[in-house]
Order: sequence, then structure tokens, then C-alpha cells
Amino acid sequence: MSQVLVNIRMDEDLKKSMEDTCRTLGMNMTTAFTIFAKKVSREHRIPFDVSIDPFYSERNLAAIDEAAGQIRDGRVIVKTLEELEIIENG
Repeated sequence: MSQVLVNIRMDEDLKKSMEDTCRTLGMNMTTAFTIFAKKVSREHRIPFDVSIDPFYSERNLAAIDEAAGQIRDGRVIVKTLEELEIIENG
């Protein structure tokens, strides 16, 4: 079977991380991508869920940035459990 060259561009840190993971699994990236391509071809689908994690929505990331800024600026309130008012359901 003849082989062809496939070029893929990706973030350098991602590439290094994938190489490390593949090495741990006893393979190289070419083998990993070949496994992926064979599974896609055999199943006619991406072999894992592709979705957007709602945690990383713009709204949540903005809230995290705001909270981090408040912490950096010292705009926090610290209370012990004893200082907190306990609200009972009932």
C-alpha cells in the first residue's frame, strides 16, 4: 500500500503534550493519527463526542476573570464558619 505525507498544523505545546502521551502509550504521533483515521473510516463518525464545554463559555470566563481581579485587588471578605449565619430550611 502506498503512503502519502499529511501535514498538520497545531500549537507547539499541544504537539509536545501529544508526543509525550503517545510515547507513554508506546507509539508515535503517526501511529496515533493512523489509528484515528482507521476508526473514522470504519465507523463513518468522529470516535468521540465533539461538544462545547459550557464551563468555558464567554460568560463564565468573564466571571472567573472578574473574581480573579477582585482577589488580586484584595476585594475579598474572609469569614470563618462560625461567623457565617446559618439559614435553616423549613
